Amino acid sequence: MKKKRKRGSERRVADEACYVCGSCGEEIVVPLDPSAGEHQSYVEDCPVCCAPNEIHVDYEADGSARVTARSE
Repeated sequence: MKKKRKRGSERRVADEACYVCGSCGEEIVVPLDPSAGEHQSYVEDCPVCCAPNEIHVDYEADGSARVTARSE
């Protein structure tokens, strides 16, 4: 027997987001991994100009993610 889910009770977790490279200004799409925790920080090289960016990911209660970046 299948359980019915109430509408609006499902939490959708973001699986990708964008940041703007601080060096070249390109908008970069990055995959997100919610299993790594609510607050994440890591360094990623821009795929366009290869400059390192410090990425910060913060998940909200509704499952959305806020991504910020700054040049390293």
